Amino acid sequence: MNSFSSLLEKPLKYYSQWDFLVFTLLTALSIWSGQTTVFYVILFFWWNELIRIIIDRILFKRNKNAVLASNKTTSIFGSIIQMIGYFIFIVVFFGFMANWNNDVLILTNMKVLFFRNWFFNINLIFVAIERVLLHIKQTPVTVSFGAFTPNMLVLHVSIILGVVLMLFIVRNFPETFTPTNLLGSVLIIFPFLVIRAFALYLRIRYK
Repeated sequence: MNSFSSLLEKPLKYYSQWDFLVFTLLTALSIWSGQTTVFYVILFFWWNELIRIIIDRILFKRNKNAVLASNKTTSIFGSIIQMIGYFIFIVVFFGFMANWNNDVLILTNMKVLFFRNWFFNINLIFVAIERVLLHIKQTPVTVSFGAFTPNMLVLHVSIILGVVLMLFIVRNFPETFTPTNLLGSVLIIFPFLVIRAFALYLRIRYK
């Protein structure tokens, strides 16, 4: 109860927990509405990291409590190039190739890609506002740029997991793993929630 009260009273202090809770809630609502796919989750992780990179780079010097990660780099050029490569792969593979014979999945993915999924959009807006407020309110936060930031590692692992799921599970059971099949959607999205939760645990445990 005390932990929950702390979350309500000091939301910015516990921004990682709020980030996970909001993501889980909106993803659950999206699943319930039949609008969630592997593409949805991986593209969200991609946008989440891109938003963090851009906002941190612009605002971290204005936050006197922001601390650079151990690598001390402030260049985002390498990160942006890597993100562009990831975006192309995510859209081509997860958006189209992995669902080539499934018009329902492709249509659902395109709604996400072109911001026609409001659960996805609201989650991104929350991420952006939260990150800006962290710096404006001088919240202690560790800022990192490069290929191995916590969020980037989540993206790395999620892409690998997504490829495995799409090639060996979703493709073999197309009737089960569709956005309109609630159980199938829960089963296919659950591993990504576990990855996100584990990353949150590590961040809290070793911050």
